Amino acid sequence: MIPLAVPNLSGNESKYLQECISSNFVSSVGPFVSRFEQQLSEASGARHSVCTSSGTTALHLALLASGVKPGDLVIAPSFTFIASANAISHCGATPWLFDVEPYSWTLDPEQLREELKIHVTLKDGAPYHKKLDKKIAALMPVHVLGNPADMDSMIDIAMEYSIPIVADGAASLGATYKSGPISRPGVLTTFSFNGNKTITTGGGGAVCGDDVNKINLIRHISSTARVGSDYHHDQVGFNYRMTNVQAALGCAQMERLASFVQRKREVDLSYRQAFDGLKGFKHFPRPTWGESACWFAGVVLENQGAVQALRTKLAQDGIDSKPFWKPVHLQPPYAKSPQADFALTNEIWSRILTLPCSTNITETELNSVINSVLGYASVKSA
Repeated sequence: MIPLAVPNLSGNESKYLQECISSNFVSSVGPFVSRFEQQLSEASGARHSVCTSSGTTALHLALLASGVKPGDLVIAPSFTFIASANAISHCGATPWLFDVEPYSWTLDPEQLREELKIHVTLKDGAPYHKKLDKKIAALMPVHVLGNPADMDSMIDIAMEYSIPIVADGAASLGATYKSGPISRPGVLTTFSFNGNKTITTGGGGAVCGDDVNKINLIRHISSTARVGSDYHHDQVGFNYRMTNVQAALGCAQMERLASFVQRKREVDLSYRQAFDGLKGFKHFPRPTWGESACWFAGVVLENQGAVQALRTKLAQDGIDSKPFWKPVHLQPPYAKSPQADFALTNEIWSRILTLPCSTNITETELNSVINSVLGYASVKSA
């Protein structure tokens, strides 16, 4: 099978892993962790970074450092992987779910503004949901598929209501926003390095930001909140640290970030050019306010039946593909979460099909995918 998205480990990964073994630095202490954090800060545009055990734990820590407490609300789009909502739940908070806009599939600022005007009041300067009487403790835009959210609008809204922003940038490393890096001043941005991400450590994540106090708190509670060399812990902490072995992979991967993202964009462009004008096929959106990292590439079809039919054809031709995430508001744990209208999310999620987009996909494999899709389209239109 031509895989959907697999790691590209053809650089210095093996060399750096051997250094970990030779030095005995295989756990959560070691030089590769610090090096990887520095690379992430440079790539994201943030001053500081903390590596974690996963993208979900990175979100959890960022939310806690932003003051999210049990009983609070956190604003988030429903059109995201469930980990975004799970991290909110891990804080004892509840996601307040919103729709996305069509230009990037990221949180819709206009809907958000209108809903906040209707449902929010201020108590001692803090925003509260009028009906639920819950504090709105954070705003979580998601850079879906590596598409940057409209962060200037998010920041304007957050400043108006004094809401901290934690951006879920799981697959957005390498994306740009208004010709600059993805991280924004005053925002904590998280990343994931799962095996299918553009940059992988096998499993891992990171929090990047400029606020040194929040970053220091994240670093502290991610390491069991231990104080000094003795076994004294000053608060409830977590064992959310990244190992030196994982970071060694990350350092080798980051050396090729630019070429990886470039290849992702080339694959995306190839599909766009090949399928442009096909009846019943639409492209993934790409925002005008930034350049996507193009984590996943694919097509939007007429209906869910067409997605299943094309998946069957691709599988017959030895090609992997995947449908998209089921939105959070349709997931049983979050069915009763407060929510806005989901006109776009409900209309598109089941019509999305992701296609092979590994950074090491060959031109022969890419042409095989394209020809298989074109074959399906020709038979369907006949």
